[in-house]
Amino acid sequence: MNTVEDRLAALEAQVAALSERLAAAPPPPAPEGTFWALDGLKQRLPTDGSGAVLYTGTVRVAGQHYDWQYGRTVDDLLAADWTELPSTLSALAHPVRLRLLREILGGRQSTSELAEIEELGTTGQLHHHLRQITAAGWLRSAGRGRYAVPAERVVPLLAILTAAGR
Repeated sequence: MNTVEDRLAALEAQVAALSERLAAAPPPPAPEGTFWALDGLKQRLPTDGSGAVLYTGTVRVAGQHYDWQYGRTVDDLLAADWTELPSTLSALAHPVRLRLLREILGGRQSTSELAEIEELGTTGQLHHHLRQITAAGWLRSAGRGRYAVPAERVVPLLAILTAAGR
């Protein structure tokens, strides 16, 4: 006679076997060619244009998943007003602010958790840096002394860091 316990044990064994098979399965094949994203972008552009810039990413950090893609034509980028960009970029140009962003992306999101990190300075300095990167749009208040990197900024931030690291 199958008791509930027997059936549960059988289900647990099946789940364990499936988990093992998934873990041992080879990763899905990579798209054809080294420049598969670039090739896709080129297919979407007019041949007489000046080109475009695209960045995209799929990111899992601290239990969150972010998918993002953004692109602009070179003509639009060169015609845009760049005068507002220095404040957004300069907010990233400080080691403490970069560390804060990394810690917050990693899951330390409250000011009390962040204040425990000695390298971040005094509480006053911590709040100063949090205000700077929040004003620049790299952070948002998540309520009650908690901060988060806005979902639409996660991949752009990581793209900037990737470009800066060359």
